[in-house]
Amino acid sequence: MVWSLDKYETYIYSIRDLSPHIQASNLVLIRRGKSWAEVMGKILFASDITLEVREILYFTSSGFIQRYSYTVKKGADILYWYDPQPHPNNPELQSTHPHHKHIPPDIKHHRIPAPELSFEEPNLTFLIREIESQYFSSQS
Repeated sequence: MVWSLDKYETYIYSIRDLSPHIQASNLVLIRRGKSWAEVMGKILFASDITLEVREILYFTSSGFIQRYSYTVKKGADILYWYDPQPHPNNPELQSTHPHHKHIPPDIKHHRIPAPELSFEEPNLTFLIREIESQYFSSQS
């Protein structure tokens, strides 16, 4: 699918439809110009799980997501996060460069490849499915 600003805005504001475990979303898409926007906010799940979202979007090329940060928390505790900060000297991350996931222990420095993330497609669908499988799979 080719994503436009209008299509992505509809996707963001219908995000609650992607999972029965989503209790609320305060995501906002802020149009900053004719072809770019920011997405900011949180998706609140049952069991005090939160997905914090920040995206910078430019709809002038196929890779419309320019920057992102996704943090998953339980209460105030950070469980893991994703970011595209390049780490060219880490050979373990090159398979999905620059996409990677920070996980415990030593969450700031312990990184693994993130093959599911992309600049060309929405990442939120994958992230919601990941949260469902990790925290709600036995509650179906």
